[in-house]
Amino acid sequence: MGYLGFVLGKEKSKTLDLSRVPLFDRLEEDKDVKLLDTSTIIDGRIADICETGFLQGTLVIPQFVLYEIQHVADHQDPVKRTRGRRGLDVLHRLQKQTFLNVKIVDYDFPKLKDVDTKLIALAKRLGGKIMTNDYNLNKVAELQGIEVLNMNQLAMSLRPAMLPGEQITIKVLREGKEYGQGIGYLDDGTMVVVDDAKKYLGKSVDVVVTSVLQTTSGRMIFSKLKEQADKNDIFPDQYQLEEQA
Repeated sequence: MGYLGFVLGKEKSKTLDLSRVPLFDRLEEDKDVKLLDTSTIIDGRIADICETGFLQGTLVIPQFVLYEIQHVADHQDPVKRTRGRRGLDVLHRLQKQTFLNVKIVDYDFPKLKDVDTKLIALAKRLGGKIMTNDYNLNKVAELQGIEVLNMNQLAMSLRPAMLPGEQITIKVLREGKEYGQGIGYLDDGTMVVVDDAKKYLGKSVDVVVTSVLQTTSGRMIFSKLKEQADKNDIFPDQYQLEEQA
């Protein structure tokens, strides 16, 4: 069984070795095959998820995807080059995890030039799913009957529910669109709009959620300063606990 080695960054001694197996060998026996695209690998969250043990089956990384990541890692643009090298680091982490089989398949579709098209063709051959963050690939694959696992959708579904009356602490980072508003963000990137918080720019404040707006691009939380909130705006159990403390 051969090995595929990638040099990561400038450290020549740091190589990535992932086993490469024939396409129509043991992979056909595994009915739970997930193919990774370039966007999922470069994103990096796939390694964290794998290390939790939530995923099962076999992760398949086509060699043409590896070539694309290597091309990005060698790009002249420093931002793209950094993203590509992060992708190689992610592959190195995937190699070390023990919850899943990680296989590289040395198979190509010479008549197909686009990597996404090749990925869809390979998914059809294997009867596997595609893991991606790419919106266009997501839609095209679904139209062709391929099951898609979208990392961004997973992240959205894992965000903790936020209800009116809940208290949170937020750092005010910039001004809002309306007069006196301040803007901050939760750890998951959710925008929090705080009334009358412009004066607290650069500081952390306690706020009470007043409403939550769900949009196509995510959600927005509207709130007001705790000191300006009425007792009725705060969850009763939270207020009572503070009164007892």
